[in-house]
Amino acid sequence: MKETPLSNCERRFLLRAIEEKKRLDGRQTYDYRNIKISFGTDYGCCIVELGKTRVLGQVSCELVSPKLNRATEGILFFNLELSQMAAPAFEPGRQSDLLVKLNRLLERCLRNSKCIDTESLCVVAGEKVWQIRVDLHLLNHDGNIIDAASIAAIVALCHFRRPDVSVQGDEVTLYTLEERDPVPLSIHHMPICVSFAFFQQGTYLLVDPSEREERVMDGLLVIAMNKHREICTIQSSGGIMLLKDQVLRCSKIAGVKVMEITELIQKALENDQKVRKEGGKFGFAESMANQRITAFKMEKAPIDTSDVEEKAEEIISEAEPPSEVVSQPVLWTPGTAQIGEGIENSWGHLEDSEKEDEDEGGSDEAVILDGVKMDPGVEVSNIGSQARRALSVGFPRQGYCSGLPFPLSGNAPIVLSDSEEEEMIILEPDKNPKKIRTQTISATQVKAASKRPVKKRKKKRAAN
Repeated sequence: MKETPLSNCERRFLLRAIEEKKRLDGRQTYDYRNIKISFGTDYGCCIVELGKTRVLGQVSCELVSPKLNRATEGILFFNLELSQMAAPAFEPGRQSDLLVKLNRLLERCLRNSKCIDTESLCVVAGEKVWQIRVDLHLLNHDGNIIDAASIAAIVALCHFRRPDVSVQGDEVTLYTLEERDPVPLSIHHMPICVSFAFFQQGTYLLVDPSEREERVMDGLLVIAMNKHREICTIQSSGGIMLLKDQVLRCSKIAGVKVMEITELIQKALENDQKVRKEGGKFGFAESMANQRITAFKMEKAPIDTSDVEEKAEEIISEAEPPSEVVSQPVLWTPGTAQIGEGIENSWGHLEDSEKEDEDEGGSDEAVILDGVKMDPGVEVSNIGSQARRALSVGFPRQGYCSGLPFPLSGNAPIVLSDSEEEEMIILEPDKNPKKIRTQTISATQVKAASKRPVKKRKKKRAAN
């Protein structure tokens, strides 16, 4: 997968910010990102975080035959891997130009500078020597890989312990960690790489460039130096011409940064060694912050429970006793009761939506009024309101209701129903309420019912 290129707007924005001596992460021109060093449970395993750039370093050793031209010296081997886990632009199984350049720079910085005493790695001259292998894995890429890789390599070498050996005649005995304490490597100095990015043909300079700043830079200068201000290696890439004053200024800045990083490395090594001697917990899991989601433990807060009963009695004694109020039932109508405070019954009032349905005439409600005297020419728009008005004024013997195709006569009860079959209370003028089951009559059923009595009357008249 190819790297996503920057747009022209992003490029101009970054260059304009660099001209104004501003950076995206808020750093100043010569500021480094935060460096964090954490060690694993085994010797020689560490993770170095330079901002969001993370590199895992692992050191291993084995007994091998020495080289023919250097029979009394051990072998150092460095290997840096760029996987797709760090960035999707890195292709697996293929050495890119960037990877080859980084490996060569690491070898010049660490092996050619003689930072490790290779003669101390010899066990039997010409037969057995220690081969030290340093594997570096890039876990996340956010710029300045070479600085993070050099710090991880030297930290892993300082933290590594090789097994102890003894030679008796031609026999070489290798002791385990339980039999004898492991032996640290002999390290003379700690070379550390410091990167400088140049913009607009060397006009502007930045220390520790991020991934976006590396995309718009014109050239890169890498200086490897130890705390004694000795330059171990120097490399310039990008094809820009640098002046002598620029290189001297970069070397002075590198000397200050190397001193700070060396002190940080020594403190981290001392703290890890102290924890291991005291028998405390160590490893990558212990280096994680408790506030993160990945933490499975939380610090326990002590709670004093000695005087809980006394405090509870004080609170109860100071509290006001509850008021003795006996609720009495409220009788609204015969056969009903209510205890406590409530609100008025609103079931008898029709809602607005029901009124709109009645105005449209689409409902199939059956409304029967007991003999309401009304003029046949008067129209009643709201059946529900007319029914309630009839309830308030009384129950006449005969009458008509607008909206119904048949006359209202007899002692017909008032029925208000929304469902096909439900229990209703029929209100009559001189009788107690009774519960009966009624069925809603649709408009077509009403017409059919109104026609049947008419036919019977005609037959009776014909018979008379």
